[in-house]
Amino acid sequence: MIATRESISMTKRLPLRIRIGYGFGDLPGNLFFTMMGFYLLNYLTDTVLLGPALAGTAIMVGRIWDAITDPAVGYLSDHTYTRFGRRRPYMLVGAVTLGFSMAALFWPPPGDSVGSIFWYIVIVYCVVNTAYTLHNIPYGAWSPEITQDYHERTTLNAFRNLFAVTGTLVGAGLILPLISAMGGGVRGWQGMGAVVGLFMLVTGLIPVLLVPEKKHVRGAHHPPQLLTMLKDYLGAMRNRPYLLILIPWSLNIAGINIIQASLIYYFTYIYRSPDAFVIALGGMLLVCMLSIPFWVAVSRRIGKKYSYITGMGFFAAMILLFFIGAPHMDVRFAYIVMALAGIGFGTQYVMPFAIVADVTDVDFAASGVRREGVFFGMFTFWSKIGQAIGIWLVGLMLELVGFVQPEIAGVAPLQSEQTITGIRWLVGPVPVLFFLGGIVILWFYPISKARFDAVMREIQELD
Repeated sequence: MIATRESISMTKRLPLRIRIGYGFGDLPGNLFFTMMGFYLLNYLTDTVLLGPALAGTAIMVGRIWDAITDPAVGYLSDHTYTRFGRRRPYMLVGAVTLGFSMAALFWPPPGDSVGSIFWYIVIVYCVVNTAYTLHNIPYGAWSPEITQDYHERTTLNAFRNLFAVTGTLVGAGLILPLISAMGGGVRGWQGMGAVVGLFMLVTGLIPVLLVPEKKHVRGAHHPPQLLTMLKDYLGAMRNRPYLLILIPWSLNIAGINIIQASLIYYFTYIYRSPDAFVIALGGMLLVCMLSIPFWVAVSRRIGKKYSYITGMGFFAAMILLFFIGAPHMDVRFAYIVMALAGIGFGTQYVMPFAIVADVTDVDFAASGVRREGVFFGMFTFWSKIGQAIGIWLVGLMLELVGFVQPEIAGVAPLQSEQTITGIRWLVGPVPVLFFLGGIVILWFYPISKARFDAVMREIQELD
């Protein structure tokens, strides 16, 4: 039964049921994110046998389409009013569509026509991304409405991101074993897609069913208009604190996607051990999940901005250490360094969303209009532009360094020294440049705990 009582957004401490129910909503999204980031390019090049540049282009088109739909869904969810709330109707449709379209993505049409396979992947991937947007954008915009307490928001996002990392762990650690259990090759990918699609559908519905949503919020009754929507998004892009978190987030996402897409190639063609990839990735993400409470505690002492800077700086340092040391060590070195990298990576799952929630309140205090969907929609828009650029760069670079595709799906050929060097740089200096750019820009983000408290007093006076 769908929850219908009033939101308890002004409560100091949220009930555990609300924290867990809301947290579940990020599990399917991060399972999706992990699968697409770590495996989709490799699936297209090594199983579907599309060329790396063509495969990267297919993914880039889907991500750009996904980015375009984000602001529209964010705006629509801000201006939707039903008896079930603003956010949950979209999440319901998104969860169901995501489940079915995810299964279809891994059932490309039979035949050898590169063009037909390319366009099938592009179209179905666009549908998958639209479903993800319908669920994820309203879900992200919902958190500022659930609680308005500064520290409780961090705690709520910590619960959210514990489930996010769980989804990431499932995607990282179980996808390849599940493919093997389903028979491997094309058949294995098809079976995996069906199982994961069903899992995403079920977990995506949990917050819709368990978490109540406020029946009416300021401005929810206004019908959506294109001109108003454009003004809202232009207004968001003129918000300096928002830009100072948006740009670092996008750069970090681009760098992370470069690493995600490249790691499977590193372990397959350099270590010659895809199974070791599952172990190393699982270790990194397990440490990442365990580090989330640590970063929540750190943020209470030094603030969200400096926690984010510290974490991503440490993550970048570990990536450089891997780049320098891995050629001289065996795979155990990769296990250790990637586990250490997980400590820094944990902050990426907590701080950005907690920071944006604060920015939405600063905007409300200045404008008198609630526009959480606009801000989270634009946040996700630019993250997906970053993802598109990152994945496309990997495909393009693999093409340029002479990547040799398998003659038989799933059988890895030997690569040239030039290709090996290119793969190493994709898990080293290339993404680190993106991380360093994000750190420099984030340094100027201005909202501290003291300023946030002042803004909340202004909002209370408005109410």
